[in-house]
Amino acid sequence: MVEIKSIGVVGGGQMGSGIAQLAAANGLDVILHDSDSTALNNALKSISDNIQRLISRGHLSKDKGADAFRHLKGASSLEDFHSVDIVIEAIVESEDVKKKLFAHLDKIVKGSAILASNTSSISVTRLASVTSRSSQVIGMHFMNPPPIMKLVEIVRGADTSDDTFNTTKYLAERFGKTIICSQDFPGFIVNRILMPMINEAFHALYAGVATREDIDTGMKLGTNHPMGPLELADFIGLDVCLSIIKVLHAGLGDSKYAPCPLLVQYVDAGRLGKKRGLRQNMKFLFQCPCCSCFCFVKPQKGKPKEKPVEAKPAKPVDAKPAKPVDAKPEKPVEAKAEAKAEKPVESKTEKPVEAKAE
Repeated sequence: MVEIKSIGVVGGGQMGSGIAQLAAANGLDVILHDSDSTALNNALKSISDNIQRLISRGHLSKDKGADAFRHLKGASSLEDFHSVDIVIEAIVESEDVKKKLFAHLDKIVKGSAILASNTSSISVTRLASVTSRSSQVIGMHFMNPPPIMKLVEIVRGADTSDDTFNTTKYLAERFGKTIICSQDFPGFIVNRILMPMINEAFHALYAGVATREDIDTGMKLGTNHPMGPLELADFIGLDVCLSIIKVLHAGLGDSKYAPCPLLVQYVDAGRLGKKRGLRQNMKFLFQCPCCSCFCFVKPQKGKPKEKPVEAKPAKPVDAKPAKPVDAKPEKPVEAKAEAKAEKPVESKTEKPVEAKAE
């Protein structure tokens, strides 16, 4: 079994930065890479802030915190991974993108290095197929956020060796994690069960079964879940949820895994969850009275955007046509009417008298 002393992490997002923080805090030399320099700098700052927070709360000693900083560095090039013992990728949940990365890493890292994927649904066997070391490729699925969640799901590909499995398992245990093992099936264990529930929650919202709040409250209080399914989807990211559901649908070939149209619509609109403010937008879902579909934003009375829409057309219609219609026709009509009414009545008695007197 290979002893892991150094680790390379690809991806500076929530998962990648969390894995890097976890490894550095446990005494491993960590190189964190992201192709976007801004994302990399943000990840390193986030890790620094998190470690400082742990120290201030007494969850980590100052010495261990300082040690973690010394073990961590950022890298703008994958070439810096040439001597690491294991690489864990935590990039976008796309099989094509991951395959390209694994093929590239295979040419860079040393012969004994393990290539691990944090994929939550994609076949480890297919990822391994683009490398020359299929026996050293494995799935190491951390839960979000990695420093806090206690579980790691280990997935063996068709050719993953016992040595690779044991080394990876030992590393996860060193991080203080509980291990579960899955065969290489779409969605593995956790997401095979979780994502259909999230998808069904969107179907319930889409069909108007209940409000977002009631769906989440029902699952929290009725089944003792710490988060409702829609709140959890918001935290995970709707784009990630949709990607996993599509993998389940394509891999298992069952229509029950088909993604809810509302979920697809949100992702198409760029409303991906907490990172894009979805929770504010979701509460404005309402059923359209004309077609019974669910629209994105519910128009509300008194909203600033609606006032100018009603006022602009009203001014020209009420003001301009009203003046000529009311002013010109009304005055002569009233005058003639009065004259006609008064003259015949007054003409017999008053008009001749008044005329002579004047």
